[in-house]
Amino acid sequence: MNAFFRVSIAGATLALAGCAAVVGDVRPFAPMAAPASAIAAPATPASEGSIYGSRSLRLFEDNKARDVGDLVTIVLVENTSARAQANTSVSKESGIDMAAPTIAGVPITYKGNAILEASVEGSRDFQGSGNSTQSNRLNGSVTATVVQNLGNGNLLVRGQKQLRLNQGDELIQVQGIVRTADIGPDNRISSDRVGDAQIVYGGRGTLARSNAMGWLGRFFNSAVYPY
Repeated sequence: MNAFFRVSIAGATLALAGCAAVVGDVRPFAPMAAPASAIAAPATPASEGSIYGSRSLRLFEDNKARDVGDLVTIVLVENTSARAQANTSVSKESGIDMAAPTIAGVPITYKGNAILEASVEGSRDFQGSGNSTQSNRLNGSVTATVVQNLGNGNLLVRGQKQLRLNQGDELIQVQGIVRTADIGPDNRISSDRVGDAQIVYGGRGTLARSNAMGWLGRFFNSAVYPY
């Protein structure tokens, strides 16, 4: 196999890998960097034959997730609601009347009509109203992996769940910082206790396409539409 075909195959493999990382309109989030103030916990050296150095034989510690590679289940309890309402009303009316002038008590007329009499009236009215209501709810659970021990009792976790159903693919991604004190004895923690949380949910397939606006509809609802 010559070099050209090897390069072509390598490029196609990278392209397919990039496509596989995207599900519909959902793109994986960038890996979260550890806070600048955090100090990574030093690695615990392996102990040979000691009952205190073996993770499976630790007598004075529970099985909570605290080391890199441990698993912690994040229970999604996201429920947000927002509402905004605004009403504006502006009204203005004005008028000017100018009687016909007279000279020596005689009005200035032309063929019996006052030519310098004037009257101006104007009115302006504006009414506007806006109402916006949004509600989001996400329930479920995702098991994440500890990717870094920050050394101050906090853990950086990251996890995802991808489901392939009969009508399409669903992707859930979660990452953030959790406190070991908030982790329950069953290694579960609610998502409202995850700091710097990044939660992504989306999918592709028949159901996702049926809920998406077409390209022409998106054009008429975009900022470039002049009317």
